[in-house]
Amino acid sequence: MAEQALWTRARLGRRGPSLDLLTANFRQHVYAPHAHEEYTVGVCVGGCEVIDYRGGRIRTGPGTIVVLDPGEMHTGGPGNATDGYAYRALYAEPALLSDGILGGLPHFREPVLQDPELAAALRLTHTDLSRCPDPLEAESRVPWLLTALARRHSTARPAPDLVPGAATIAVTVRDRLADELTAPPTLACLAADLGLSRYQLLRAFRTSMGIPPYAWLAQHRVTRARALLAAGLRPAEVAGLVGFADQAHLTRWFRRVLGVTPAAYRNSVQDAP
Repeated sequence: MAEQALWTRARLGRRGPSLDLLTANFRQHVYAPHAHEEYTVGVCVGGCEVIDYRGGRIRTGPGTIVVLDPGEMHTGGPGNATDGYAYRALYAEPALLSDGILGGLPHFREPVLQDPELAAALRLTHTDLSRCPDPLEAESRVPWLLTALARRHSTARPAPDLVPGAATIAVTVRDRLADELTAPPTLACLAADLGLSRYQLLRAFRTSMGIPPYAWLAQHRVTRARALLAAGLRPAEVAGLVGFADQAHLTRWFRRVLGVTPAAYRNSVQDAP
């Protein structure tokens, strides 16, 4: 395991606040005592790390989630002399964890959590956003997962899940995203326009549409891309016209939705009699 720390920055919505992501793989590195202004949310993906925290010592293992409250002094280092440690972490502003709970900011009595489903979702989201930090995707996925973390594992009480008029809310959001295909509004702005929290908007959309906003918009972009490819435009041209970050971003979603690359689809429909 090489000594490596790779930082990536995503944005929560176009022109929204930034979110730092860390991919760390260490054999020997030991962190000096330090604290963060944000919540530190990490998932151990290999080896074992020991962390001095709140006057004690905690130990991670593959699949465990670690949550460190803002302002809490801590260290970090290898749990043994041979295995090293690897983790994926994000540094979340406190407000990102308070949307779907009651009573202010959440407090985590236990910093090491066993929640395989949430750990897998956090790791996948971290990987996807590190590779392609799409703003709407980041704003759709990160607050949702952090709210789940606070609701499941903090001392806070969950806010009610019921969102009156969820179907109407979802249609309104869907239409705004479709109308502003290449530069979609932030979910925070859409929620404010509707008198909702971002969590309420996400819950209403997911409940009614079955998928989060970014996934709906990506599929809508693929539909628009099909028509442009059939008209003879090249994938590199089409990507920007329908709002994807680049051709690789278009290709990933095109294959997810249709099972082929944009170039293969274009060749197929162009060659058809």
